[in-house]
Amino acid sequence: MSDTTEYVPPRVWTWEKDSGGAFASTNRPIAGATHEKELPIGRHPLQLYSQGTPNGQKVTILLEELLALGHSGAEYDAWLVKIGDGDQFGSGFVEVNPNSKIPALMDRSGPNPIRVFESGAILTYLAEKFGAFLPTEPAARAETLSWLFWQMGSAPFLGGGFGHFYAYAPTKLEYPINRYAMEAKRQLDVLDRRLADNEYVSGDDYTIADMAIWPWYGALVKGWVYGAAEFLSVQDYTNVTRWADQVFARPAVARGRKVNRTSGEPAEQLHERHDASDFDTRTQDKLGAEA
Repeated sequence: MSDTTEYVPPRVWTWEKDSGGAFASTNRPIAGATHEKELPIGRHPLQLYSQGTPNGQKVTILLEELLALGHSGAEYDAWLVKIGDGDQFGSGFVEVNPNSKIPALMDRSGPNPIRVFESGAILTYLAEKFGAFLPTEPAARAETLSWLFWQMGSAPFLGGGFGHFYAYAPTKLEYPINRYAMEAKRQLDVLDRRLADNEYVSGDDYTIADMAIWPWYGALVKGWVYGAAEFLSVQDYTNVTRWADQVFARPAVARGRKVNRTSGEPAEQLHERHDASDFDTRTQDKLGAEA
């Protein structure tokens, strides 16, 4: 569908609060807290404040993988931050992440609490803290970090670009949908070519690069986001599909994907996670019923 009305930008941009489509209530051109709200603190050293979006899933997947390896220090409390309600603008959250984006982590295992924000930074911090899922050999480490930062730089074109204009924008516009569909397919092709000769994104080993990329591109080829699988012909990316299925088959990934989720089937939602027993069916049903 083409836009038949040409938009002429004003000389000076001003904020129209009723614009922004599905995210109009939370998008704003200024930073800082909008209200006073302290963050809860649980009993574990690692306190995660998040929602189960693709960015949030990266961290919960890593934490569940660390626990599966036997790193008991990776036990964590995952508190739900409802971004649609503006929880990320509460004063306590802004103290942890001045950018008001999920996820945000507080590590209280030492004498002084350490805050970590931005999902890629949290993945790197935790991988280094526990010595897992980030190679120490220089070439392998560089490859892993390169793909991690590839995801950090590429996903905004997929989510904020293609996903927004295809699924969420109040008006369907031909130019941005075509522009970002082309970029989304180019990125899928980058991954598909890489995975043609490598079991995982970084090579032979499963790393934080896979954990960062899978919630976005794995979900895309599995048809879980934007309702765009047919539109983007995701079946053409056979290597990405193979990898997406392989990663999802990991029990820790299936668990991590559920934490802090507020959408989908109730059994796939665990609004808050404070103990491994929270994954029991009865707990999931209870939390799902509260949605």
